[in-house]
Amino acid sequence: MEWKASHILVKDRALAQDLSRKAKQGSDFASLAREYSTCPSKSAGGGLGWFGPGKMVAAFESACKGLGVGSISDPVSTQFGYHVIKVTGKRD
Repeated sequence: MEWKASHILVKDRALAQDLSRKAKQGSDFASLAREYSTCPSKSAGGGLGWFGPGKMVAAFESACKGLGVGSISDPVSTQFGYHVIKVTGKRD
């Protein structure tokens, strides 16, 4: 299985929760990523492209496994900070 995802990475859990809520309520995910994310992927609207098992840290990959295409996660904590993840594709 491979996933295609975008994310917003921030250091503050409360901000991540707020961004997750806004995205789930219909705010443009890519715009939020460009404005708030600390990851270099922010210039691509948070897009990470396709990745397979073992390419992302375990908590991030696990969250992607549990999301349907188009779904947005609650904040996911990793050593990098808090991620709000949007899965944009899945393929075998």
